[in-house]
Amino acid sequence: MAGNESPILDQLRRDQIVSGRNVLVKPLGGGVSSDVFLIDDEGKRFVVKRALPQLKVRDHWQADTSRNRVEYEFLRYLSRVVPDAAPAVFAVGADYFTMEYFGPEYRNWKELLLSGDCQPQHAVRAARILGTLHRVSFGNSELASQFDTTPNFHQLRTDPYLLTTGRRHSGLQERFEQEAVRLDKTRECLVHGDYSPKNILIGSGRTVLLDCEVACYGDPAFDLAFLIKHLLLKSLYHAPLDRDLQKIIGTLVEAYYDERQMENNGDLDSRTARLLLMLLLARIDGKSPVEYLTEPKQDFVRNFVSARLSAPTSTRAVVGDWFADLRMRIGE
Repeated sequence: MAGNESPILDQLRRDQIVSGRNVLVKPLGGGVSSDVFLIDDEGKRFVVKRALPQLKVRDHWQADTSRNRVEYEFLRYLSRVVPDAAPAVFAVGADYFTMEYFGPEYRNWKELLLSGDCQPQHAVRAARILGTLHRVSFGNSELASQFDTTPNFHQLRTDPYLLTTGRRHSGLQERFEQEAVRLDKTRECLVHGDYSPKNILIGSGRTVLLDCEVACYGDPAFDLAFLIKHLLLKSLYHAPLDRDLQKIIGTLVEAYYDERQMENNGDLDSRTARLLLMLLLARIDGKSPVEYLTEPKQDFVRNFVSARLSAPTSTRAVVGDWFADLRMRIGE
């Protein structure tokens, strides 16, 4: 063992999480915010996730490791409302928790999308899980108190995505700052906060959510915009090839609203459209840029957002304009 593996094993032994003499520790891909390890305790396999105080990105980006418990509590709640979507969680420590391990029969949705495997049913299932989560948690004062974690959300989302991007685009800065204030004040339902294909596993008849450490009681528009934004960026990655993602996004949005069962979606849709544009630009010029777009395609995003942010009309209009520009500028 090397690096961070020995300390985590020592910690697991102190907390009596493992008991075998020959415990194997294997680092897994934990993204930028956590260390993740597969533990094999003489045949008993599980995952340990430990939050990092300094995220693994180019910019200086620190965050409170108490988000580790937030994620643990979110998964416990999710297991009650959408059981198949939640990995089983077993134990929680000061800065880590343990959970179910998913083997090679599960595929990461981001990897599927980047490979060109763009299936409508994957998007529909993700949308319905999100719609259920937002519907059942809406207006719940107990959850609002339990997940009163806006400072954590601000550290990991509002500041690095909105405020940082605004500072790097002075002409748009005021709009980004106003949206940041509004977002931090909105309290409607339980929000995942990182609802991205990279945090969704698909396999064995299940769609499983991971990386819920940004969860807070906040604005559902953020989750919906965050997800749509990723599918738009994947369409740009594949351009000029058409992976039918415009139709898939339309199906996703329809499935989400069908599951939400809201009488009036107008205000939520306008918030989603505005956040969608801002988050697109944030994944180019914020603290966590996507790694798979070339400079010309990054400029496509910058130009698209700058031209439309003054008056976004609806999510459908933003998506439609995106694909119209994509066909015109990137080519059929």
